[in-house]
Amino acid sequence: MPLNRRKFLKKSAATGAGVAVASAAGAPAAHAVQAGRPAQKQKRYALTVMGTTDLHGHVFNWDYFKNAEYQDAAGNAQGLARISTLVNRVRAEKGRCNTLLLDAGDTIQGTPLTYYYAKVDPITAKGGPVHPMAQAMNAIGYDAVALGNHEFNYGIETLRAFERQCRFPLLGANAVDAKTLKPAFPPYFMKSFHVKGAPPVKVAVLGLTNPGIAIWDKAYVQGKLAFPGLEEQAAKWVPKLRSMGADVVVVSAHSGSSGTSSYGDQLPYVENSAALVAQQVPGIDAILVGHAHVEIPELKVTNAKTGKTVVLSEPLAFAERLSVFDIELVFAKGRWSVESVASKVLNSNAVADDKKITKLLADEHAKVVSYVNQVVGTATATLTTVEARYKDAPIIDLITKVQEDVVRAALVGTSYASLPVISQASPFSRTSEIPAGNVTIRDLSSLYVYDNTLVAKVMTGAQIRAYLEYSAEYFVRTAADAVVDVEKLTNAGGRPDYNYDYVSGLSYDIDIAQAPGSRIRNLTYEGAALDDAREFVFAVNNYRANGGGAFPHVASALEVWSESTEIRTRIAEWVTAKGVLDPKDFASVDWRLTRDGVPVF
Repeated sequence: MPLNRRKFLKKSAATGAGVAVASAAGAPAAHAVQAGRPAQKQKRYALTVMGTTDLHGHVFNWDYFKNAEYQDAAGNAQGLARISTLVNRVRAEKGRCNTLLLDAGDTIQGTPLTYYYAKVDPITAKGGPVHPMAQAMNAIGYDAVALGNHEFNYGIETLRAFERQCRFPLLGANAVDAKTLKPAFPPYFMKSFHVKGAPPVKVAVLGLTNPGIAIWDKAYVQGKLAFPGLEEQAAKWVPKLRSMGADVVVVSAHSGSSGTSSYGDQLPYVENSAALVAQQVPGIDAILVGHAHVEIPELKVTNAKTGKTVVLSEPLAFAERLSVFDIELVFAKGRWSVESVASKVLNSNAVADDKKITKLLADEHAKVVSYVNQVVGTATATLTTVEARYKDAPIIDLITKVQEDVVRAALVGTSYASLPVISQASPFSRTSEIPAGNVTIRDLSSLYVYDNTLVAKVMTGAQIRAYLEYSAEYFVRTAADAVVDVEKLTNAGGRPDYNYDYVSGLSYDIDIAQAPGSRIRNLTYEGAALDDAREFVFAVNNYRANGGGAFPHVASALEVWSESTEIRTRIAEWVTAKGVLDPKDFASVDWRLTRDGVPVF
């Protein structure tokens, strides 16, 4: 049965979290030998904490965009059905009553499965369905889940509906009411493990989410929720948990470990601060890390104040890995204390799906497969993103053309209707393809994999020039006489593909022989040199409009229009209305790579 959320939250307001008690048998007592005689038996206890993160709606080992079993070059498998098998094995080995199962966020966005139950057959509708992720995670038996930034992508109403359907708390100590600054979600979860002949072991799980939510989902959370820094809130809550008797403190943090941010200086907080939390806040034993989509079997961080070691682990995203923390405790001087912590990751490709989970969600899966395979038009030629990182590809022009058309139509009759409209888009995927012939929703969804929405901003020619210079930093500086290796040409400084932007409606060269900041050459509009003072309406996705990627000027630019319909949906509508997807209706060569003025390709 779903948890009574009202009762749970009321209890949280008074005590900070609901308290669940489980009976657990302690590990065998260790024996010490002193002066040739066995010493009194010392009570010990072994706790195992399992964790996933960044599931992004992956229940099955299935690629909805390819309409086939998921495969990659590394041989990974995906999906909660696989994780369930791993969890069952660990519970069988350790004893279920000696384990906790956690997640570090980004649960309800990321696949057509999650989109379908947010938008097509929404869980918010009266008498609507139970979210597949809630069903799967309830069945597997999660104890607590931290909020991820993508939990807010569909708005607070959808998130609250998902929360009501879960039999576990959604934790977010630093997700607070914007007015009162009181927790808007349970900050923590506590559970007591009984040990024969000794006091119970009390374990506290503190949930922390990403402060970047204030930027990335500004449209949904501004004025309603605020997201203080992780270090600040951990420093507030960890001592409270210890004073409440917590013998073990585990943090589930939707925040990477690198100490970096993707939103520049727009917030005074660090996006990826899990290691900083470990270093700065005393009293933490282990941190389940999320958000960064990297695999960290074990990372040891020394706390600067106590000198104690904090163990961090991040399992690979999409349910490809399960982190396992083994925590050894000893009872001495009337209290339990942590003696050691070790972590590792288990690979979900080593096991088969749990049939209980695949059977549970077979109907939901079938509905989504049918939905994404709907034919919405025909293509006259194959379109692909294979070269889109370094060549102006028609398939990306499709995105910018749709965005231009939507914004122009939206501004008719306004004072901004006379301004020229330009548009940005990123090469999100390196493998997307719209084949010649029938075009389906899944073809278009694979082109635009994020649930971004469209925003219109007013920017000047000078600001657009600076925007393009920043975008061009994506390319590795390459001398005019050097051999060009396209595999090493992009992602300079680790910049991901989604933080490189095309801008349509202009013409320009990117001279990669030049230093960053001096690469944009021959920038023109309608055949004439770009006027720095001229104003444009810039069609841009909400992630970029709110500051994602730290592109200059766009976040502070005047916003003249926005909507909640996903860009992916707008592309499908555009193709459906046209009936025929012909590159002559949208393709144009707006930019090219050069070296000292000579085209690279």
